[in-house]
Amino acid sequence: MSTAWNGCVRWGWGDDHLRRLSSPIGLDLGGRTPEETAVSIAAEIIALRWGGTGQRLVDTSTSVHH
Repeated sequence: MSTAWNGCVRWGWGDDHLRRLSSPIGLDLGGRTPEETAVSIAAEIIALRWGGTGQRLVDTSTSVHH
């Protein structure tokens, strides 16, 4: 377990909270800068929220906006 994980356990986080954590976070966009890392994290959050796949839109046959 990571130091951060152990800290969460010490702070009293229960299993329901711990199951929601994931690391590392972000989609593999090939970014190199902190700003690009932030975009990859935001992209993962949006994909999880709305059921996105992270697939390139040009490669999909479905509607872009639902």
